[in-house]
Amino acid sequence: MIEEFKTFIARGNVIDLAVGVIIGSAFTGIVKSLTNNLINPLIGIFLGQIDLSNLKVSIGDATFKYGAFINSIINFFIIAIVVFLLVKVINKIVRKEPEVEEEPTPDLSEQYLSEIRDLLKEQAKKQ
Repeated sequence: MIEEFKTFIARGNVIDLAVGVIIGSAFTGIVKSLTNNLINPLIGIFLGQIDLSNLKVSIGDATFKYGAFINSIINFFIIAIVVFLLVKVINKIVRKEPEVEEEPTPDLSEQYLSEIRDLLKEQAKKQ
């Protein structure tokens, strides 16, 4: 069982996934900073507020912080666009060459039949 676990961990997919998660979490921090420090103030200029995360509606004792929700939506779209562009670039770089299909080698009976056919054609030309 330990050997199976070692084989599982040593496969490239698991290591690639771990690296992807680590880079993804670091990238999320960058996107949050971009949203909070650059995009929100820009949107806030048009709405008259600088910080969207402070937008909220209170109904009775309940407070709905829709500004924080808007921030999360902006973060999601930024991450989705960047991931889409990265996948598109990686697909261009790692474009696989089309596989050339090799002509299947005929079996022995097909070889004999083609030889007989060729011999019959030669005999027909001689007559």
